[in-house]
Amino acid sequence: MGTVAYDGDVVVVGGGIVGLSTAYAVSRIAPGTRVVVLEKEPGPARHQTGRNSGVIHSGIYYRPGSLKAEFAVRGAAEMVKFCAEYGIAHEVTGKLIVATGRAELPRLHALVQRGRENGIPVRELGPAQIQEYEPEVRGLAAIHVGTTGIADYRAVAERLAEASGADIRFGADVERIDRRPDRGVAVRTRAGDIVRGRVLVNCAGLQCDQVARLAGDDPEMRIVPFRGEYFELARPELVRGLVYPVPDPAFPFLGVHLTRGIDGTVHVGPNAVPALAREGYGWGVVRPRELAGTLAWPGSWHIARRHWRYGAGELRRSASRSAFAAAVRRLVPAVRADDLTPAPAGVRAQAVLRDGTLVDDFLIREAPRTVHVLNAPSPAATASLPIGREVARRALAALAAP
Repeated sequence: MGTVAYDGDVVVVGGGIVGLSTAYAVSRIAPGTRVVVLEKEPGPARHQTGRNSGVIHSGIYYRPGSLKAEFAVRGAAEMVKFCAEYGIAHEVTGKLIVATGRAELPRLHALVQRGRENGIPVRELGPAQIQEYEPEVRGLAAIHVGTTGIADYRAVAERLAEASGADIRFGADVERIDRRPDRGVAVRTRAGDIVRGRVLVNCAGLQCDQVARLAGDDPEMRIVPFRGEYFELARPELVRGLVYPVPDPAFPFLGVHLTRGIDGTVHVGPNAVPALAREGYGWGVVRPRELAGTLAWPGSWHIARRHWRYGAGELRRSASRSAFAAAVRRLVPAVRADDLTPAPAGVRAQAVLRDGTLVDDFLIREAPRTVHVLNAPSPAATASLPIGREVARRALAALAAP
């Protein structure tokens, strides 16, 4: 049998922040390991990474002992350090989580306890103290989380790409994967290029389940895309920093919040509505084949039956700017509908199991010569450096295996 000429030791599918952080981690853990990154877009971070609110999450929301809690707490500190080291725009701002109704108070107190279990500094506030931080915000009680911040994640991804030393190929849309125990992995792109590697890493985000199936693996989940719609606040002086509602623990979404970004603009959102395509950033983007795949997955119908009331509220806010403004006014009563200017939307790659369970934690699975990252929505950008190290560790273990 002839010798196989490999293009790289590790082939990473996906040039978002997790794929690029994996390439960066491989170069740090095992210098000299050749990494090829295949990204279908003409540049990095064009989907989840570059279309979010830019928050460095503290880790307060996540179950103690979960990967999200561990990686977000560690990742927040590392992200601040990385941005400072490379001169990337960022700021540690802190944030308020505000209870506006009595029914939310037990959940707020539970967050205080969870924050302390996760080692996060949390300060409890009464109504007067809320206004010391945010004069226009009203609430019964709040907590201030000091380690939350903001960052330019697209710039982070670009710096990770440069610092990794990887061979990054843009416009490389993966069409077929051939995996053989004795010959590694061969990936064919739509352009007809063949890229050979010893180990495959799937960091394809919105397409990760599809890539898993191309590799011959059953991911036992599907990505169900949820579009997050944002507005920009025409009167940014109404908000000094970051203001969040108390989230509903039944959902992985944090609710409509207000975020002052690194450029000084204030983004409001997102709500979460079903997207009609995996990259469906507006109602006009419909891909029938992808939509049919979502509707054919039993988990989608379980979600619809279980959570139709919540979904109806999200759809109403999507259709009506007045309804969206009403949700915002629970936190900031001065906001009017004409204060909201449409801003670019994002799509969350939410993994859903067959029984309708919304996968709550990061999900990383291994197969022969392969590592699949199957659920890495928010706070993946915050946690990208430790996630990248974990995925790199598994990929290098696969590389070392006989």
